[in-house]
Amino acid sequence: MTDIMEKKDEHLTFRRYKDGDHQTHSFREKILQASYSHKCPTYIQSTPPCQGSCPAGEDIRRYLQIARGMEKPPAGMPWQEFAWRVLTAANPFPSVMGRVCPAPCETGCNRNEVEDHVGINSVEHFLGEYGVANQLKFKATDANTGKKVAVIGGGPAGLSCAYQLAMKGHDVTIFDEHEYLGGMMRYGIPGFRTPRDILDAEIQRIVELGVKTRMKCHVGRDVTMNQIRTEFDAVFLGMGAQSGRALPVNDSEAPNVVTATAFLKAFNDGRLNYVGQRVVVVGGGDTSIDVATVARRLGHIENAKPTDMEQAIAGQVAHDVAHISARQGAEVTLTTIFSIDKMQANKHEVEQAMAEGIDIRGGLVPIGIVRGGDGRATALRVAQCQAKMVGGKLEITVQEGTEEEIPADLVVSAIGQAVDFSGLELFDNGRGAVTADKNYQVLGHDGVFAGGDVIRPHLLTTAIGHGAIAADGIDRFLAGEDQEKRPKIDVHSFDLMRKMMESGLNISHVQEPIRGTDSAPVIHNYDDRSGRYVISHKELFLGHFGFVPRKRRQVTTLNRESALGNFDDRLHCLSEEEAVAEAKRCMSCGLCFQCDNCVVYCPQTAVFRVPKSKSTVGRYVDTDYTKCIGCHICHDVCPTGYIQMGLGE
Repeated sequence: MTDIMEKKDEHLTFRRYKDGDHQTHSFREKILQASYSHKCPTYIQSTPPCQGSCPAGEDIRRYLQIARGMEKPPAGMPWQEFAWRVLTAANPFPSVMGRVCPAPCETGCNRNEVEDHVGINSVEHFLGEYGVANQLKFKATDANTGKKVAVIGGGPAGLSCAYQLAMKGHDVTIFDEHEYLGGMMRYGIPGFRTPRDILDAEIQRIVELGVKTRMKCHVGRDVTMNQIRTEFDAVFLGMGAQSGRALPVNDSEAPNVVTATAFLKAFNDGRLNYVGQRVVVVGGGDTSIDVATVARRLGHIENAKPTDMEQAIAGQVAHDVAHISARQGAEVTLTTIFSIDKMQANKHEVEQAMAEGIDIRGGLVPIGIVRGGDGRATALRVAQCQAKMVGGKLEITVQEGTEEEIPADLVVSAIGQAVDFSGLELFDNGRGAVTADKNYQVLGHDGVFAGGDVIRPHLLTTAIGHGAIAADGIDRFLAGEDQEKRPKIDVHSFDLMRKMMESGLNISHVQEPIRGTDSAPVIHNYDDRSGRYVISHKELFLGHFGFVPRKRRQVTTLNRESALGNFDDRLHCLSEEEAVAEAKRCMSCGLCFQCDNCVVYCPQTAVFRVPKSKSTVGRYVDTDYTKCIGCHICHDVCPTGYIQMGLGE
């Protein structure tokens, strides 16, 4: 991996060329032959691809701008708190997500076209840690609507929905069958990836908004849905998918063949202190990596009773032998139907697992369980295969004659999860999920909304986004309003009008929508297209951005020996200086970042800075159309793509 990065940096120039193109092209030839255009500059706010790729809908560009110092915080507020508040408007778990989110925002980042993406996840991690260390609290609204909402499930979707509803002034009660809130963040992800003190702190902020909880309460068994509908004005279904899927092979009911969710819950409950000597995990996603790394850390106990681990996973504690026997490292094998480079798991986590001595074998499909005379599994039978997606469906072709057996004392199935609909069968769409519209209102059930894995098992950050959108829908339902049509790009975005108010500018005379006119009192020809347009790198002037190496978080990489018994946090936070430096690498795609290129290069001096008394973020330059000749040089040199050519034609 290091060699690849070094090679990439070595050949990097300030401008990206196509493969095989070694000839430079004059920028002047293009812009100085452009006077035939009848178009003039117009100012278009777009969604950057990082935000468009974020399932939680974070206003990423804005909190990076705050971190870099472009947008100043209110008087008396540290910039870190201001950025944290912008971030948590969408995601109340920045410290947790800064650790475990696979960061699709970074995959979408336009800076990948220059050299390397912005470390968005690492800045989020920094802001989350700042919030915890400084005990930042959410600011509850003084309004009280008098409406009551039941949230079923205290995982990321339920907590996100409860948070947003409480911030809107509703009375919220969370029902959860566990002892503690957190859902898969607590019971599905090991503590060395989500430290429990951090998780507890971020959950506690939500509870402190006045959110009530009823723990160890299974809706559908301990209380009926009819009782819930009678007592509450609206309901959110966020039960998650915490039932594991068994291997689809014969003899998968053997006592030492378990699901990943049962395994991880037993570990996170403190019931599982060791595993067998040989553990085989079947999967390929992040959950399978979590199981494999936990098993590696737990190790095995010599002379242990053969049923101890099964009893622990089933809910009984039987670890007396653990205190008198020597713990040794478990031999862990992870099999996946895909090749290793095509695994769905986070690539970084795959590399860390391999460094810890976990044997990952790609292109293998389970075809059976080998059982001994006592009925327990002794091996997993597999065969080589080819797996591919065809028409949205997975097709697996088994190669005959390649069968083999992988010895195992414990087999863990991490091939998927299922929703427990016991007592709530009326919401099951027949496919083990809930069907909802774009506002996440359950079809055929007015006032019932849903989100997270009950809709579709996906990322934790996806569940957070579902909860927030559902909260908007619930709020409109409780107000007796029709459900609004959600924007095509459904994320938080910069609000110029609100920013002008924050800056003390008088906008009482401004009528929305503010677009398509050169006499608008806001910005000439300003149009906010954030809800319908994601700006690509093709609209940016990438030549403006020089090579700046990414500030990477330090990661403690363990080996076979050091991993055993090590449950410490491996991911280290950036320093403040590093977080600021990383934020400065943001190219502010789709919004002005005050570089002055348009002002400097305009040959007619038609583009000018807005007077400071009328200026704010997003309102830095304007155009005198009596001088503009439509040469579009301002557009060509705009690094962020904020200036587009409009009018005429």
